[in-house]
Amino acid sequence: MSACRARIGLRQPCIWLALAVLGIGTPIGAHATARSAAEQAVRAYFGTPGARVVAQAAALNPRLRLAPCGVPLTAKVPDGVRAMPQVSVPVSCRQTPQGWTIRVPVHLQVFRQVLVTTHALRRGDGIHADDVRSEERDVARLGYGYLDQPDQLADRTLARALPAGSVLTPAALGGRTMVRAGDRVQMVAQLGDIVVRADGVALGSGDNGTRLRVRNGSSGTIVDGVVSGPGVVRTLP
Repeated sequence: MSACRARIGLRQPCIWLALAVLGIGTPIGAHATARSAAEQAVRAYFGTPGARVVAQAAALNPRLRLAPCGVPLTAKVPDGVRAMPQVSVPVSCRQTPQGWTIRVPVHLQVFRQVLVTTHALRRGDGIHADDVRSEERDVARLGYGYLDQPDQLADRTLARALPAGSVLTPAALGGRTMVRAGDRVQMVAQLGDIVVRADGVALGSGDNGTRLRVRNGSSGTIVDGVVSGPGVVRTLP
């Protein structure tokens, strides 16, 4: 401290240095407490079963002076906030009359087991158990969502091609496959009020509205049709 006093023009910084050593009048302790409260709130909010949460509050502005709080701080992540790389957490000292509220930015990582593709898949492909594997990813950075249960893929096809190692998202899936190649289907032809039905074999796979070819089970004739329901193909003129 004697060296600090000897330096002309640095009396005010020296005072703050002395107070910092004593832990008095500085924001360091209050800042650390506020950051810790925000981190705990984030871990509690996003810490669902099966998740590994990493939360690190950003440093607060050193010029921000917070009055000492004689009661436990209150920190709560607002309802409806989804996992993102950074969330803002209100932290409050509800002490009167010197209460205060600040917003603490917290860097967030939420690691969960999600489904990723084991190999490249093409648009329209059905998805089977050997097409995916479970892998830990930071879902806070998966802005388009993710799938984590194999039963979510039952009878679904891909709406777009995916390379190997891609996280499966809800948007990547098309509808459920209503007809698969080789299935026995009911062919339906309609002309006005007249409806004719016949048995056939699908030569392609598809969901509702998919155009494919069908072989008539009796005549062997191959016709074009459109999937109109599970196991049902409406023939085209």
